Amino acid sequence: MSLNKRTELLKYLFTDWLAASFTWVVFFVFRKKYLEPLKFDEPIPVTFDNQFYLGLFLIPLFWVLFYFVTGYYQNPFKKSRLYELSITLIQTLIGVIFLFFIIILDDEIPTYKSYYTSFFTLLSVQFFSTFILRFFLVSRTVHKIHNREIGFNTLIVGGNENALKLFNELEEAKKSSGFLIKGFINVNGSQAHLLQGKVTHLGHLRDVHQIIQNNHIEEVIIAIEPSEHHKIEEIISVLDEEFIDIKIIPDMYTILTGQVKMSSIFGAPLIDISKEIMPSWQQSLKRAFDFLVSLFVLTVFFPLYFIIGLIVKFGSKGPVIYSQERIGIHGKPFQIYKFRSMFINAEKNVPMLSSDHDPRITPFGRFLRKSRLDEIPQFYNVLKGDMSIVGPRPERLFYINLIKEKAPQYSHLQKVKPGITSWGQVKYGYAENVDEMVRRLNYDILYIENMSLLVDLKILIYTVLIVLKGQGK
Repeated sequence: MSLNKRTELLKYLFTDWLAASFTWVVFFVFRKKYLEPLKFDEPIPVTFDNQFYLGLFLIPLFWVLFYFVTGYYQNPFKKSRLYELSITLIQTLIGVIFLFFIIILDDEIPTYKSYYTSFFTLLSVQFFSTFILRFFLVSRTVHKIHNREIGFNTLIVGGNENALKLFNELEEAKKSSGFLIKGFINVNGSQAHLLQGKVTHLGHLRDVHQIIQNNHIEEVIIAIEPSEHHKIEEIISVLDEEFIDIKIIPDMYTILTGQVKMSSIFGAPLIDISKEIMPSWQQSLKRAFDFLVSLFVLTVFFPLYFIIGLIVKFGSKGPVIYSQERIGIHGKPFQIYKFRSMFINAEKNVPMLSSDHDPRITPFGRFLRKSRLDEIPQFYNVLKGDMSIVGPRPERLFYINLIKEKAPQYSHLQKVKPGITSWGQVKYGYAENVDEMVRRLNYDILYIENMSLLVDLKILIYTVLIVLKGQGK
């Protein structure tokens, strides 16, 4: 049975909205029937006024947006009941603390103890109403997965003893872990495979991108032989280009060293290769920061762009804005925009990198590059969502292919959106050759492995200092 993620997501949105609406009604009545009579020493009639209906709209909206920002609605089919208990409790606690200062702190109360009563009443009703509905949805999904009614299209990498052992373990399990094995691929040149005849042999590792696309693969399990372990880095680098979950069967050493974290009692022991670079809430804040800063820069500094545009226009023949195709997140091409800093037709045939004394750069273009002002139009790319303010610099496909010949790990950079500035850009500036690109790559990979809002802030500070000092390369 295919998984309709949109329908499942709508179920969670509806139940969370319903729980928040119910909580608001209960809390509103509670304040009218219990708290206000204590204050005024007489019964207070419950009247559903404009304040009630405004809250009935805004409070559920707040909760749904809060859940969305914190990443709760990602992967609606991959939730557990224990996870729901912990995440709902944490989210409710944070959300209620926020609402306490917005709607409770202004209440007219008889004593300060009424604040505690209001807080814990709101916390309890919000938590239990939300958790009960979520628990029902998750239990329903888990039941269907365990009974093999639904699952995730899965590809096995490997076709011999380890792969066969894994396949048999998954098939013989009383309760399914959700893997719907669509086939396997091999990583060596052999044509004889133990899995042959049990599942479809879909091809070789070199064909994996097409295989994943054709079979709508969501999960990949690496189950290669010990003699093939030297290929794990290559396999993961290739798979990193796809938006899929990657798991690998562990050896006894990784089990004994505690590297295997079980998420399912009935499932096979697997190492989950995490693709989450940043926590969901940080990703949301990063995108919000990108959007707001880009909007600010593009509007407030428009007179500066107008002046730069006039100088570029009358300084040499050609357009003011130069566009070029670059490769972005998940290998998706997009058009990047810059103020033109080179003479027109600077690249006639073969792509060429610029250097410090490149004769193709205009006199004003040298200033633009030193001050990094040529990059300003890329805030439009950020606004569109093609780029982020901080992230690995995007390259042309021509140079990506050259870089991959020396550093196959370049694929890791395509996990995230490219940026206007990066750790590698701060360290080295514009690369003059492929070797410098590879050297810059190491810092960009280091950035991805340590990606956080704090690291972004540090890179931005150094970038601003470079712009102010005119030390760009």
